[in-house]
Amino acid sequence: MRTMLEVNDLSVSFDVYGGEVQAVRGVSFSVKEGEAVAIVGESGSGKSVTAQTIMRLISTPPGRIKQGSVRFDGQELLSLPEKEMQRVRGNQIGMIFQDPMTSLNPTMTIGMQIMEGLMKHQKMSRSDAKKRAIELLTMVGIPNPESRISQYPHHFSGGMRQRAMIAIALSCNPALLIADEPTTALDVTIQAQILRLMKNLQKQTGTSIILITHDLGIVADMCDRVIVMYAGQIIETGTKREIFRNPQHPYTKGLLKSLPRLDQSKNEPLVPIHGTPPDLIQPPQGCGFCSRCDYAMRICQTEVPEFTRLSDTQQVRCWLQQSQGGIRGGKGASA
Repeated sequence: MRTMLEVNDLSVSFDVYGGEVQAVRGVSFSVKEGEAVAIVGESGSGKSVTAQTIMRLISTPPGRIKQGSVRFDGQELLSLPEKEMQRVRGNQIGMIFQDPMTSLNPTMTIGMQIMEGLMKHQKMSRSDAKKRAIELLTMVGIPNPESRISQYPHHFSGGMRQRAMIAIALSCNPALLIADEPTTALDVTIQAQILRLMKNLQKQTGTSIILITHDLGIVADMCDRVIVMYAGQIIETGTKREIFRNPQHPYTKGLLKSLPRLDQSKNEPLVPIHGTPPDLIQPPQGCGFCSRCDYAMRICQTEVPEFTRLSDTQQVRCWLQQSQGGIRGGKGASA
């Protein structure tokens, strides 16, 4: 399979009153054609900023792309003129935003918001765009699409607005779909419907998907590969099976332990990750998870570990996987 997206050494900061927030720090990953990749982590880990940077939606200022490369289908996006980027955005790369109520235009009908991209990117006539918009609303499960197409976002429920967002994102048959928390604030029944819809659409169209979420249950159901982010950095990657059955980073293990499991005794308590993420205005000199890690060593406080490759598909950034960590010793380890 060819590589659709390749992100290399991406760093993004925001200049605020208190200083420079280093939101994304040296992130590198790739997505292959037809692959579903999850990016998981706590709020503030850099997931959404990474996605918005790929789409070139970071406001400048205060946002600033410090370094890195984002290549989509062999084309560098970060140096692309804005007019050219508009042809990519929505046409070749679609995005489902986190909050459909604030992402949809309240002054435009749902139909017009779908038709707009079709007329601009696909050069469709207004009548053909309307027919296609009705087809898309039908495809995403909106009842009575012929009448719904003339309604405004406030006429739609939360689940229907999210379906409308998916219809807009898929209107031009993008090669890559970025879904940023697509089921946030939806009840579990609607969540299941949205996820089933995305899986079916991926099978039908062969679209690559980047799913940004903190819900590992969704990841287990939808994705092929998992990227774990913490404090603006990728700390572990692997296939879904590797991450769920053989996690290696203490943070990844902590995420899994904090979730309820079907094979878990009802009297067995969930184990939260204690502490809070670091301040990214002054990020830690060493490992970002050091202050919350039960296995932290002296070297973790002063030096950032390199990735250790555990298999062809799994790698982790942790001193526990490197011989130097055991040599230095410290908290939670024998000196």
